[in-house]
Amino acid sequence: MVPVSLIQAGVTATTTMLAVLIGGWLTVRAQDRLWRRDQDRQWRDIRLNAYTDFVGAVREYVAHVLNPAARITAVPRPRDPGDLMPFFDDEGSRYRERLESTKTALRLVAGKTEVVSGSSELVRQARLLAATRAGSEAEALPADRFDALWEAERRFIEVARAELGLPSAFQAVDQRA
Repeated sequence: MVPVSLIQAGVTATTTMLAVLIGGWLTVRAQDRLWRRDQDRQWRDIRLNAYTDFVGAVREYVAHVLNPAARITAVPRPRDPGDLMPFFDDEGSRYRERLESTKTALRLVAGKTEVVSGSSELVRQARLLAATRAGSEAEALPADRFDALWEAERRFIEVARAELGLPSAFQAVDQRA
């Protein structure tokens, strides 16, 4: 048997410790990447649910505004921008409260300011539609109110999809010549 020198034993021990340290460091990095990927996926799901709930609440609010039996009044806002603020009866208040609560939930989880801005514009357009409806029947609402509302919804969906890493929902799917 060949005697092992002290230097060979030191080199072997150092190499082994270095390999253990590198292996541990690589494992920690891999675990960190997995944890971050899982966190990103969880936040994406949370945001998707919040954005979906918000768009659903906007749609319910608009459906209530268009209901011929809806009782809506409007008063001028005391501060800027000075537009009309809609007020609802008890039934309509439920839709307004759902819209407000989903808007707040969205603001809590949104990752980009563009999403918050888009949601604010969509709520503003829905409120303007309701305020316009307060002074008329649903059938008499001007088409430009609806155009502005649906354009605000489209812009909100675009920025929300971009934040979620999804492609545009409004580009032509079929690009054949």
